[in-house]
Amino acid sequence: MTAQPDAIETPGTAGEADAPGTAAETGITRRAGRRRAGRGPGDGPMQRSSWRGGGWQVVADKEFGDHVLSIRLFILIVLLGLAAVAAVYSTTTYVRDNAQQAVGSTGLFVLLFSASSPTSQIPPFTTLVALLGPLLGIAFGFDAVNGERAERTLPRLVAQPIHRDDVINGKFAAGLAAIALVLVAITVLVSGFAFFELGIVPGPDDIARVATWVVATVIYVGFWLAFAMLCSVVLRRAATSALAAISVWLVLTLFASLLTGIVADALSPVPANATLDQQVANAQLQLDLSRISPGELYSEVTAYVLDPTVQSVGIILPQQQPATPSILPFEQSLLLAWPQGVALIGLTVVCFGAAYVVFMRQEVRA
Repeated sequence: MTAQPDAIETPGTAGEADAPGTAAETGITRRAGRRRAGRGPGDGPMQRSSWRGGGWQVVADKEFGDHVLSIRLFILIVLLGLAAVAAVYSTTTYVRDNAQQAVGSTGLFVLLFSASSPTSQIPPFTTLVALLGPLLGIAFGFDAVNGERAERTLPRLVAQPIHRDDVINGKFAAGLAAIALVLVAITVLVSGFAFFELGIVPGPDDIARVATWVVATVIYVGFWLAFAMLCSVVLRRAATSALAAISVWLVLTLFASLLTGIVADALSPVPANATLDQQVANAQLQLDLSRISPGELYSEVTAYVLDPTVQSVGIILPQQQPATPSILPFEQSLLLAWPQGVALIGLTVVCFGAAYVVFMRQEVRA
């Protein structure tokens, strides 16, 4: 005795058996229609968008919209904008007061970003960005994952018809886009202020240098975004991850030189009657140790890119200094800044890679 096949039901005739072949043909027709429309059973807006450009782009679009409309973006733009205007106003005032000496100077436009008035207590604009820029990355990353977990939306987000790594990839991409938006807006503000105050029109070399500096700044702030996301993945509470990220930022910003000096003195001590070689070895070791910090790498890239007269940021002895400083072309400055730029990219990739691996290994419960 053989078992009879079950009757195939359709949504319109639940509980009733269709004529042989009719239900099967109807199901095949519907599945073929879904394939032609690029959809599967149960598709929603998230999956339809993922067909067009990938799940990480869907997450990035949503997160970027949240960043743009958030109050934290407005606060950071106001903070950086005020700092930028104050620094550039001090520099432009000094240049205007010494207009006779400034006439004919090469790279005057880019020096407005990196130079400061000797009579002012306000640091250069690039120094303020190096100091406050990490807050921009931390603000967009400290609650990227644990914020979703606290609101109990992470299980639903992971349950969407996208790959799991699309979640963290999209959040990182959205954070980088928001950071780039803020930095470009501040740079345009500074450039416009310098133009209206001094009437300086940037040349092609100036534009290339400023654009390269903006890219380097995005990478530098992106490191802190990746580190804040790592804290957000590892730590369960958003407040704890924010505190951890800010603590590391303060240590690397305020105490990095002190810590590297202590380590350098321990590994390469300088006695009371030290020779020149011993002093140079100690200073070189301290410089090498300080390059572990992303802030030091970023400051060296900034010095090479925005100052065409800088040929080295290492240890220079008096007999090694040129008699007359030469103006380097942009290509040569870019070659000098390339090692530090690659190291900065490497630190960012390692930090985001750690956040990626930890997130992929975590268990997400409803």
